[in-house]
Amino acid sequence: MKIKQTLILLSAAFIFALGLFSVNAQPVAAQSCGEVETSIINCDIDENAEGVEATGLWSVLLLVINILTGLIAVAALGGLIYGAVMYTSAGGNVEQTKKAMGIITNVVIGVVAYGLMFAGLNFLIPGGVFN
Repeated sequence: MKIKQTLILLSAAFIFALGLFSVNAQPVAAQSCGEVETSIINCDIDENAEGVEATGLWSVLLLVINILTGLIAVAALGGLIYGAVMYTSAGGNVEQTKKAMGIITNVVIGVVAYGLMFAGLNFLIPGGVFN
Protein backbone atom coordinates (compact mmCIF):
# COMPACT_ATOMS: atom_id res chain seq x y z
CA MET A 1 0.00 0.00 0.00
CA LYS A 2 2.86 2.41 0.77
CA ILE A 3 4.44 1.75 -2.63
CA LYS A 4 1.18 2.61 -4.38
CA GLN A 5 0.89 5.91 -2.45
CA THR A 6 4.50 6.76 -3.21
CA LEU A 7 4.04 6.08 -6.93
CA ILE A 8 0.90 8.24 -7.04
CA LEU A 9 2.64 11.07 -5.21
CA LEU A 10 5.71 10.89 -7.44
CA SER A 11 3.52 10.85 -10.55
CA ALA A 12 1.64 13.94 -9.39
CA ALA A 13 4.91 15.71 -8.52
CA PHE A 14 6.36 14.85 -11.95
CA ILE A 15 3.29 16.19 -13.77
CA PHE A 16 3.35 19.36 -11.65
CA ALA A 17 7.09 19.89 -12.29
CA LEU A 18 6.61 19.26 -16.00
CA GLY A 19 3.96 21.99 -16.05
CA LEU A 20 6.25 24.41 -14.23
CA PHE A 21 9.16 23.88 -16.60
CA SER A 22 7.04 24.11 -19.73
CA VAL A 23 6.10 27.75 -19.03
CA ASN A 24 7.56 29.94 -21.75
CA ALA A 25 8.57 33.23 -20.11
CA GLN A 26 9.16 36.14 -22.44
CA PRO A 27 11.77 38.77 -21.49
CA VAL A 28 10.37 42.21 -20.84
CA ALA A 29 12.27 45.33 -21.82
CA ALA A 30 12.79 47.79 -19.00
CA GLN A 31 11.18 51.18 -19.31
CA SER A 32 12.03 54.40 -17.56
CA CYS A 33 9.74 55.78 -14.87
CA GLY A 34 11.25 59.14 -14.15
CA GLU A 35 14.82 58.20 -13.29
CA VAL A 36 14.12 54.58 -12.33
CA GLU A 37 14.35 51.61 -14.74
CA THR A 38 11.49 49.16 -14.19
CA SER A 39 9.89 46.29 -16.07
CA ILE A 40 7.20 45.48 -13.50
CA ILE A 41 5.19 48.65 -13.00
CA ASN A 42 3.44 50.29 -15.93
CA CYS A 43 4.64 53.88 -16.34
CA ASP A 44 2.12 54.93 -18.97
CA ILE A 45 0.11 57.04 -16.54
CA ASP A 46 -2.02 59.84 -17.88
CA GLU A 47 -0.48 63.20 -16.97
CA ASN A 48 -3.95 64.69 -16.41
CA ALA A 49 -5.07 61.90 -14.07
CA GLU A 50 -5.90 62.86 -10.52
CA GLY A 51 -6.17 60.83 -7.33
CA VAL A 52 -4.69 57.48 -6.52
CA GLU A 53 -4.75 56.16 -10.07
CA ALA A 54 -1.86 58.49 -10.93
CA THR A 55 0.49 57.07 -8.27
CA GLY A 56 2.98 54.23 -8.40
CA LEU A 57 1.41 52.73 -5.29
CA TRP A 58 -1.72 52.04 -7.31
CA SER A 59 0.27 49.98 -9.82
CA VAL A 60 1.95 48.06 -7.00
CA LEU A 61 -1.46 47.29 -5.44
CA LEU A 62 -2.75 45.91 -8.73
CA LEU A 63 0.43 43.86 -9.17
CA VAL A 64 0.12 42.36 -5.67
CA ILE A 65 -3.52 41.43 -6.24
CA ASN A 66 -2.68 39.69 -9.52
CA ILE A 67 0.25 37.78 -7.97
CA LEU A 68 -1.96 36.75 -5.04
CA THR A 69 -4.53 35.40 -7.49
CA GLY A 70 -1.89 33.20 -9.12
CA LEU A 71 -0.63 31.94 -5.75
CA ILE A 72 -4.16 31.11 -4.63
CA ALA A 73 -4.68 29.10 -7.83
CA VAL A 74 -1.46 27.12 -7.25
CA ALA A 75 -2.34 26.48 -3.59
CA ALA A 76 -5.87 25.37 -4.53
CA LEU A 77 -4.53 23.00 -7.16
CA GLY A 78 -2.09 21.54 -4.63
CA GLY A 79 -4.88 21.10 -2.09
CA LEU A 80 -7.12 19.39 -4.61
CA ILE A 81 -4.32 17.03 -5.65
CA TYR A 82 -3.54 16.21 -2.01
CA GLY A 83 -7.21 15.57 -1.22
CA ALA A 84 -7.66 13.46 -4.35
CA VAL A 85 -4.61 11.32 -3.56
CA MET A 86 -5.86 10.82 0.00
CA TYR A 87 -9.33 9.89 -1.26
CA THR A 88 -7.96 7.53 -3.89
CA SER A 89 -5.64 5.76 -1.48
CA ALA A 90 -8.19 5.50 1.34
CA GLY A 91 -9.33 2.02 0.34
CA GLY A 92 -11.89 1.03 2.95
CA ASN A 93 -10.71 3.48 5.63
CA VAL A 94 -13.71 5.66 6.46
CA GLU A 95 -11.70 8.17 8.51
CA GLN A 96 -9.27 8.87 5.68
CA THR A 97 -12.16 9.24 3.24
CA LYS A 98 -13.84 11.80 5.54
CA LYS A 99 -10.57 13.68 5.96
CA ALA A 100 -10.00 13.77 2.19
CA MET A 101 -13.54 14.99 1.50
CA GLY A 102 -13.07 17.65 4.18
CA ILE A 103 -9.87 18.86 2.48
CA ILE A 104 -11.55 19.00 -0.93
CA THR A 105 -14.56 20.82 0.53
CA ASN A 106 -12.34 23.37 2.27
CA VAL A 107 -10.40 24.03 -0.94
CA VAL A 108 -13.62 24.64 -2.86
CA ILE A 109 -14.93 26.97 -0.12
CA GLY A 110 -11.61 28.85 -0.15
CA VAL A 111 -11.66 29.30 -3.92
CA VAL A 112 -15.26 30.54 -3.83
CA ALA A 113 -14.43 32.96 -0.98
CA TYR A 114 -11.42 34.30 -2.88
CA GLY A 115 -13.55 34.67 -6.02
CA LEU A 116 -16.08 36.72 -4.07
CA MET A 117 -13.29 38.87 -2.61
CA PHE A 118 -11.81 39.37 -6.09
CA ALA A 119 -15.23 40.37 -7.45
CA GLY A 120 -15.61 42.82 -4.55
CA LEU A 121 -12.23 44.36 -5.31
CA ASN A 122 -13.19 44.71 -8.97
CA PHE A 123 -16.28 46.56 -7.81
CA LEU A 124 -14.37 48.84 -5.42
CA ILE A 125 -11.33 49.61 -7.59
CA PRO A 126 -12.24 52.06 -10.35
CA GLY A 127 -11.69 50.45 -13.73
CA GLY A 128 -11.29 46.97 -12.24
CA VAL A 129 -8.19 45.04 -11.31
CA PHE A 130 -7.18 44.25 -14.89
CA ASN A 131 -7.13 47.87 -16.00
